[in-house]
Amino acid sequence: MTTVYDVPPSDLIHAVAEELKSNEKIELPEWAIYVKTGVHKEMSPIQADWWYVRCASVLRRVYIDGPVGVSRLRSYYGGKKAKKVATGKFAKGSGSVVREALQQLEKAGYVKKFKNGRQITPQGQSFLDGVAYAVKGKLQETIPELSRY
Repeated sequence: MTTVYDVPPSDLIHAVAEELKSNEKIELPEWAIYVKTGVHKEMSPIQADWWYVRCASVLRRVYIDGPVGVSRLRSYYGGKKAKKVATGKFAKGSGSVVREALQQLEKAGYVKKFKNGRQITPQGQSFLDGVAYAVKGKLQETIPELSRY
């Protein structure tokens, strides 16, 4: 059985993002074209489909980290904030981006809210494992040496 742990994260996230684009419950918020992804960023994302990529990444993080809250996800998506002459300091990522992504994933049925954070549902786990299986199959077609693993 193929799981999320068996495929490269970047390939999985891009494949899940493509699947989420076709899902009607996951849609780009109207404010997403103006927003930065954190105070440590200077500009908004350049990619047109960055919202779906972020939702796919959040779904993968919830799958891997177990019950997880918005604060821990903000720390994961944070980065170094430039402070002109002084040494840069860590800043958390945007809470509204993470919160809205989690809410849309809950509406789609992939994530469920518990008292100690959000956790992946069986539907979300089977969705991610199915996409991971498809990604692994594509990788084995392109790189035949991987078929023996």
